[in-house]
Amino acid sequence: MDDAAQLFEAATESIDTVYRWLPWCRPGYTLDEARAWVAEQTAAFEEGKEYEFVIVSPSGRFAGGCGIDLIDRTNRRANLGYWVRSSETGRGAATAAARLAAGWAFENTDLIRIEILAAVGNVQSQRVAEKAGAIREGTLRQRLLLHGVAHDAAIFSIVRTLPV
Repeated sequence: MDDAAQLFEAATESIDTVYRWLPWCRPGYTLDEARAWVAEQTAAFEEGKEYEFVIVSPSGRFAGGCGIDLIDRTNRRANLGYWVRSSETGRGAATAAARLAAGWAFENTDLIRIEILAAVGNVQSQRVAEKAGAIREGTLRQRLLLHGVAHDAAIFSIVRTLPV
């Protein structure tokens, strides 16, 4: 719960850049919503339903978040998502976090495939995926619904290289 206030501060700072791609980070986002999300994620982590991590800058500042979610146990795949507060972008934090989260997932779960979806217009997120070692597999038409508008999405994957 200690992260909730820092999450709220980072989200509030980043609305202008993040909201376009991540509708949760919106004008009117509240500290209570941040607290509720942290509580939900703590429980989800303990239950193995989702694995969310804080990105911390070298100075110890809350820089953003990265996580493994939308877990499909039948096919042993999941989604990897990330975001970085506006004042911390362009420093490699999202790339490092994505690599670490994927590695953590392969070491601590039986997942064999991690997917990253990024709206075609979200070039920064696509660069992060590529720099993190994900392979672009194609474009999924009208895959992401953002603010009521369907967007094409680039799909990337990182796959387990060693057997489970």
